[in-house]
Amino acid sequence: MPRWRIWCFVLCAALFGNAQAVDYRSVEPGAAVLYDSPSQKGKKLYLIKALTPVEVVVRLEGWSKVRDAEGTLAWIETKFLAEKRTLLVTAARGEIRQADRPDAPLVLEVDKWVALEYLDKATVGWVKVRHRDGATGFIRSMQVWGL
Repeated sequence: MPRWRIWCFVLCAALFGNAQAVDYRSVEPGAAVLYDSPSQKGKKLYLIKALTPVEVVVRLEGWSKVRDAEGTLAWIETKFLAEKRTLLVTAARGEIRQADRPDAPLVLEVDKWVALEYLDKATVGWVKVRHRDGATGFIRSMQVWGL
């Protein structure tokens, strides 16, 4: 194999093999404004409610470009983002179960767009969560966004 191919392979592995994990945050208590640019003088796009998870795509001084569950990109003041992890139910009905099995007893059904506190990963395809009312259990990872 030619040396240039080896070096190209090593460079690609270094650049893409060590990719950073996705950075999810949640909006601090209270609503926050999302803008089209990293400035309060930018166009206000919409309000995002407390505990909504967002994916941080870019960070600038005091501002973060984020993606929401619908794929919209916008800017938010970084001070409104918490490290607390939440997940957003994207299925028509989210089913929280007592155990990480589809046949486990149902603890709670939640509507689409409800935020849940992320507690821990479970077995493949499941996540441990807590509802704002205190109910704790497991939900299928395909029913939520923010992982």
